[in-house]
Amino acid sequence: MTFHNKITSLHLDVLKEIGNIGAAHAATALSSLLNTKIDMRVPKVEMVSFNEMMERGGGAEQVVAGIYLRIEGDAKGGMFFILPIEQANHFIQKLIRDEGFDFRQSPIPELGFSAMQELGNILSGSYLSALSDFTSLKIYPTPPALSIDMFGAIISFGLIEVSQVSDHVIVIDTTIYEESMGDTETVRGHFFLLPDPDSFESIFKALGVS
Repeated sequence: MTFHNKITSLHLDVLKEIGNIGAAHAATALSSLLNTKIDMRVPKVEMVSFNEMMERGGGAEQVVAGIYLRIEGDAKGGMFFILPIEQANHFIQKLIRDEGFDFRQSPIPELGFSAMQELGNILSGSYLSALSDFTSLKIYPTPPALSIDMFGAIISFGLIEVSQVSDHVIVIDTTIYEESMGDTETVRGHFFLLPDPDSFESIFKALGVS
């Protein structure tokens, strides 16, 4: 039995708690960028099958903004952050103060493209920093790569290696709330965590829940 098959609700609860700590750090950074109070939460962390993951992304043909990065250091793997294109547009419009910005434009304006990469840097960096602090492992992200494409096309790149050892991935739901809109959920995205075969065991051993 691989370690992927031994993951329990306790493991997922630990990842959720780490995610919420990382989200708090990311919210602080985003609040400064947007000059308004931002709150971020991780309401749920689950292990899902590849088919369920496609459903979470809105289906294989759903056009999304996808940010991919490699995780390097003591625990290696891949991570995606996926936003529906409408929500990605909303966030970047706020960030660059351009209500006409649209990722479906061709070519995509460079300012908005760079802003989305920065969002990926903030979110993934905050989560991985929290994970590194909890485990005392050296974990860091590579620079993010941004794609605007169908979800199935984006995610298939990261599944090539993990599919050799498992047919499940970790999904970290992420919600972003903006003070100016009350407690209205303004952005809802998903992290898909795809550790290399040995990385899960290393992480949970370091957390003391293996």
